[in-house]
Amino acid sequence: MTTTLTPGGRYDQAAAFKPVRVAVLTISDTRDEESDTSGHLLAERVTTAGHTLADKGIVADDVAAIRARIKAWTTSGKVDAIVTTGGTGLTGRDVTPEAIEPLFDKRIDGFSTVFHLVSYQSIGLSTLQSRALAGLIDGVFVFCLPGSNGAVRDGWDKVIAAQLDSRHKPCNMVELMPRLMET
Repeated sequence: MTTTLTPGGRYDQAAAFKPVRVAVLTISDTRDEESDTSGHLLAERVTTAGHTLADKGIVADDVAAIRARIKAWTTSGKVDAIVTTGGTGLTGRDVTPEAIEPLFDKRIDGFSTVFHLVSYQSIGLSTLQSRALAGLIDGVFVFCLPGSNGAVRDGWDKVIAAQLDSRHKPCNMVELMPRLMET
């Protein structure tokens, strides 16, 4: 039995669209600008959705390098959300969760659950090999996706895009942005 998961909610076409400044980070020891298909795909989806591509980069599977790039973006004041691709697997070189999770001010636990539900529809039980995660760092949303093009499509198209669209109701992450740093 196959269940179809949809983003749920509805789009309020009368509501104003508020573009979000999104940075895209590919985490890989083997990809460069030319071979970074998942990073290019993600950047294209960000701009096609009407958002601003604030920056795009590639870093090696290295905890210090990943943390440095993420913190530079979260403290810059020029980025509202970061989407990473790569390094969420189970091999020895996959260190994205180890690098980013300790930086979280708050973890978005539901992201991993929903991502795995969506991913299961595409790749079945192989979704178990991903440690996709999300959270807040310095008031910036950070979403960590696996490095395949399919995972980028599933993660952006079926999960992240709706939550970064101010017209998505009953609620979305854009409406939370002004209040993320409240004390």
